[in-house]
Amino acid sequence: MRALPQLIIVVLIGAVSIPLSARFVPGSRPWLDRIGLLQPLVTVGIVPTDAPDAAGGQGPEKAKSRGVSVVASPLKTEAMRDVISAIGSARGAQSANLSFEVTGRLEAMFAAPGSRVAAGDVIAELDAEEAQLALERARLVLEDAQKSVDRLEQLARSGAATALQRQEADLALRTAGLALQSAQRDLENHRLLAPIAGYVGLVEAQIGDLVSPATAIARIEDRSSLIVEFRIPERQAAMVSVGDAVQATAVSTPGDVITGQIVAVDNRVDETSRTLRVQATIGNDDDRLRAGMAFQIDLVFTGLDYPAVDPLAIQWGADGAFVWVVREAKALRLPIRILQRNAATVLVEAAFEPGDMVVTEGVQALRRGADVVVAAPRA
Repeated sequence: MRALPQLIIVVLIGAVSIPLSARFVPGSRPWLDRIGLLQPLVTVGIVPTDAPDAAGGQGPEKAKSRGVSVVASPLKTEAMRDVISAIGSARGAQSANLSFEVTGRLEAMFAAPGSRVAAGDVIAELDAEEAQLALERARLVLEDAQKSVDRLEQLARSGAATALQRQEADLALRTAGLALQSAQRDLENHRLLAPIAGYVGLVEAQIGDLVSPATAIARIEDRSSLIVEFRIPERQAAMVSVGDAVQATAVSTPGDVITGQIVAVDNRVDETSRTLRVQATIGNDDDRLRAGMAFQIDLVFTGLDYPAVDPLAIQWGADGAFVWVVREAKALRLPIRILQRNAATVLVEAAFEPGDMVVTEGVQALRRGADVVVAAPRA
């Protein structure tokens, strides 16, 4: 009779613990299923019908058959881009430093700093009174020499002039003509003309100053287009040639990219710096740029197409870099060689096959040959 109360207590404990374990301990459900208690508990509602390992639900074998869930994307390719960057200084397409060829006193300035002039415009003038007198004197000498020649020709018809006299008169006439040309040139040199079209720079000399050929009057710069000179390393010398496109960005305006092209490449590498001089031209139609500005020059060279993967897909092991790929619903670890890192992708070299998908999320749970389920990427 003593065993009866104990038996009742055991039955009560079992009646309470079995439903609780079936509901809150999923690991007990396969055992309950084997002894035939799981289905009654599901029927009475103690165990949810959608719970794993419930009767007719997903057992351990079925959960395993689903495979590892990963996020993967199809393999894509991109062209390798080799970029050369350098810093250079700009100058006008044409420029000229102006100074007089003779010494004299500055009498007039016809061009203001910053003004635009055309080729042949008068920039400045010197006091030319003495040069004008010298020109008039040369004209008088020439006229007298011409009269002497004419008179000797008349005398020669009558035999009153010798051949020697005529030769001396001809020589005097030619000498007077050269003296007149020299005087005319000297007078013209008292006027400073613009050799090219462009903008006049600052003028240091003032009216009344005594100037000489060594005195710089002004500088004219044609900035309708600019020439940017820069240097590239000798290892890249064979990559550039005349006509290649460049992208120029003024250091003062980083967001403004200007397209240009290479117009000249030096014929030798500088032995001191081991660099090659290159010149490129860029447009300046709106006249926003100035000579002397610093520019960053980028030369982009497009190469062959290579597989491009997400940087998150690249893993590292003892033997180097690798990626996980999904091939025929199986996980495959594929060694890679990194060729180029870009902002959003990494160009690699590997033994990819058509249809491969590169895993970007879930790589920690992958093993070689594991079944894989590709899930949609998270938003």
